[in-house]
Amino acid sequence: MRHCLPLYLLLSLIMQLSGCAAYRNYDQEMQQTIDQMAQGNLNEALYLMELHNPWEDKDLLYFMERGAILSAGTNLPKSQEAWRSADRMIFQREEAVPSAGMKLLTRFGNEMGTMLVNDKLQRYEGYDYEKVMLTTEMALNQLAENDFDGARADIKKTHERETLIARQRERQYEEAQEQATQQGITLHYKDLEGYPVAILDAPQVLELKNGYQSAFSHYLAGFTYEALGERALAAPGYRQAIELRPGVPLLENALRNLDKPGPAADESEILIVVQAGFAPARSSVQVPIPVRLNENLTIVAPISFPVMVPDTLTPGVTQILVDGKKHPLTMINSVSDMAIRTLRDDMPAIISRAMFRANMAAISQAQKNERDPSKASLVVTDPDPFEEADTRTWRTLPDKTLVARLRLKKGLHRVRFPYFRAEDGFTVRVDRSHQVFNLRVFMGQNYYVGSALVLPETP
Repeated sequence: MRHCLPLYLLLSLIMQLSGCAAYRNYDQEMQQTIDQMAQGNLNEALYLMELHNPWEDKDLLYFMERGAILSAGTNLPKSQEAWRSADRMIFQREEAVPSAGMKLLTRFGNEMGTMLVNDKLQRYEGYDYEKVMLTTEMALNQLAENDFDGARADIKKTHERETLIARQRERQYEEAQEQATQQGITLHYKDLEGYPVAILDAPQVLELKNGYQSAFSHYLAGFTYEALGERALAAPGYRQAIELRPGVPLLENALRNLDKPGPAADESEILIVVQAGFAPARSSVQVPIPVRLNENLTIVAPISFPVMVPDTLTPGVTQILVDGKKHPLTMINSVSDMAIRTLRDDMPAIISRAMFRANMAAISQAQKNERDPSKASLVVTDPDPFEEADTRTWRTLPDKTLVARLRLKKGLHRVRFPYFRAEDGFTVRVDRSHQVFNLRVFMGQNYYVGSALVLPETP
C-alpha cells in the first residue's frame, strides 16, 4: 500500500488547494461588477473586485480586470500598474523551465484535477487572445498619453508573444490529437446534443486565421511606427493587419498612404479608437454523453462544456461626430470572434478531458446498478456538484474595436457619438503631429480615455 500514499496525498492536496476554485462562480461575480460599470459606477466596480478577491496573492484575472476598469476611468498610471503585474505573471510563466520531476508533478496534478473534477482546477493562465490584447491595451494606454516610445515597447512585446503562442499552439494541437487517438475518442463538438454548435461555426469565426492575432494590434503598431518616423517598420504592421482582415479600405489606405507627405505644421494625423462593449461571458452547459461500457451496456452521463455568450446590451456604434461632422467607424477587431475561435480550437482537448469524467461517472453508475438492481438506471443519477465548465475569462476587456482616421487642425475639437446621449460629448486638445483619441463605450456609458481631454471649467 505504501506506493499508493503519494497519489492519495497528491489528490488530497489538489482538492484542498482547488476547493475555492471549484465552487467559485466567476461569471456571476463579474456580472455584478459589469452591472456597476453599466451604471457608471466605476468605483463600486473596483470595490466589488476587491470584495471578490480577498486573498493576499491575487491571480492573473484580478490584475487584468482591475486594469480595464481603471483605464475606462482614465486612471492610466494605476491601470498600467495593474496590467504590468498581469504581464509579469504571464512572462514568468512563459519563461519558467521547471525541472523534469516538478514538470511531471505539475502536469500530473493539473490533469488529474481537471479530469476528476473540472477545468476550473487549473491555474488560470489566460487565453492566448487575452495575452495579446493585454499588451495591445497597454500600448493604447500609452498612446492616449502621447507616449509613443512607451507604446513601441509594448507593441514589440505583442509581436514576441504572438510568435511564442504560435509555437505553443502547434505543439498543443499535436498533443491533443495524439491523446485523442490513444484514448480512441471520436466525439466531435458537432456531436454534442444540445450544444450551440452554430456559434462555433459562425462565418466570422471561421474567417479568422486563428484565435489570437488581432488586426487592430498590427494596425496600431503601424500607426505608432509611422508617428515615430519609422515607416519601414510601419509597412509590415499595416500588411499584417490587411492579411488578417482583407478587403478593408481603411487598412489598405494606411499602407498606400505611407509614401504621401505627413501632416503640415498646423495639422495632426488623428487615429480615433472606439472600444465598445465587453468581452463575451463564458457560461456552462450540460450535455448528455453516452458511454459504452460494453456491447450491451451504455450509460449516459451529464457533462458540462463551456459556451461563449456575447455582449448584446451595448448598441452598435457606426459613426462618430467631430465638430459636428460625421465620420464612419470601421470595425477591425472583435474579441467575441477571437474568444469563440479559441474555444473552437480548444474543443478537442476539452472533449478529451470531459470524456474521462464521463467514463468515471458511467462506471460509478454501473457499480451502483449492480449493488441495487431494483434502482438500476441507464442515466447517471447522482449529480456531481463540481461538474461545471470553467467560466473564468477576462470580462471587462473591450469587445469591438472600431477606428476612424482623419487630419485635424491643431487646437480644440468637439467629439461625440450620434447615438449615446447626443447632447453630451468631449472637448479634446490637438497639439501633436500624431495623436490617438481613445473612447470607451459600454451599454449606456461612454468615456474619453487620455490626456487630450479638456475638462470644463468649474464655476
